[in-house]
Amino acid sequence: MYTQYFGLNKLPFENVPDPAFFFDQGDYHNVRSHITESLKAGRGLMVITGPIGSGKTTLSQMIKADMADTIKLVWIAEPPANSMDLFLYLSQELGIAAASTERTFVIRDIREALLKIVAQGSKCMMIIDESHLMSEDTFNGIRLLNNLEEGSTKLIQILLLGQEEIMDTINKPEMEPFKQRIAALEILGKMDSEKIQKYISHRIQIAGGHPDIFSETGWEAISLAFKSNGTPRTINSLCDRTLQVAFEKEKQFIDAHDVYEATQKIGMVTDVFHYIVSLKSKQREQTPQKAAPVKETPNPVQEPAVQPEANVNQHAIRPQQAFQPDYNFALDSEKQRMKGPVILLITSIATLMGSFYYYCQQAKSPGLISCILDLLGL
Repeated sequence: MYTQYFGLNKLPFENVPDPAFFFDQGDYHNVRSHITESLKAGRGLMVITGPIGSGKTTLSQMIKADMADTIKLVWIAEPPANSMDLFLYLSQELGIAAASTERTFVIRDIREALLKIVAQGSKCMMIIDESHLMSEDTFNGIRLLNNLEEGSTKLIQILLLGQEEIMDTINKPEMEPFKQRIAALEILGKMDSEKIQKYISHRIQIAGGHPDIFSETGWEAISLAFKSNGTPRTINSLCDRTLQVAFEKEKQFIDAHDVYEATQKIGMVTDVFHYIVSLKSKQREQTPQKAAPVKETPNPVQEPAVQPEANVNQHAIRPQQAFQPDYNFALDSEKQRMKGPVILLITSIATLMGSFYYYCQQAKSPGLISCILDLLGL
């Protein structure tokens, strides 16, 4: 792999939720702080949404790390199909031996288990990933769990992680009771060019490398590849493939050509190719044009050198070179130009003489003079 070649001690762009590479800047830092504070304050229901690959799971890992060890964590990687499955799953995680599968009794047992956790000075937090896939019935089950309170204390903290589609469900009129119970709603957006460069530099440094392995054109190509639509997952994929391309070419620095080749390998449609074309055009414009050599005519007479006047181009042709005619060349050109008309004249004369001869033969004239006189009617 390219790790040793670029002086890295680990792969910097793996698409796994590794807290060591968490980008604790910008929106990610703000969302982490807000959610952590809300959980510690026991505010209840919180939602984090963002586009696919925006780092929601990694963020939740950091939030989990911020919690005290005494907190009972229930992690649900795939949301239950309905509210009853949600209640039964939570019951098992809390160690409840369900005496009944009736909703009322299951919720009662969950409440009693949560009260014991609070009495011990601890809390319970449930995180549901991929929550945009939940049915409305499951959302309603979340609302019922959020209603479990003891005085002003929420018995369970609930964090939902989902793609942007979750808002389509939450914003439905019939979901208004659920929406009103959301204590914190955080939205992760896509990164612009500046944040993308900081994100890539951060991961390279965590892996023990230096961001200077990207040249100026390499950074510009990365920026063009994403514009303002960068997410951690797509950035990781492109950077990993770009480093591999540069490694295979044994290049010390990554440039626009490496980024373009990487985009082709992972099927990204970008403007990087047009950027490379513009770079080549600029290079041609900046390259000075070589002057064509001037053929000098031999001159047996040594003419005195003519000194250039002020403000005259130093590359101007000297007078004897500019105005001395080549007579042999001119004569040859004139001969070539006159060859056509002369041939035409000779051909016309021959044709005329042939016509006279033919007429005289047909008229049976005794001589050339008599034939001409007959032709002229004399």
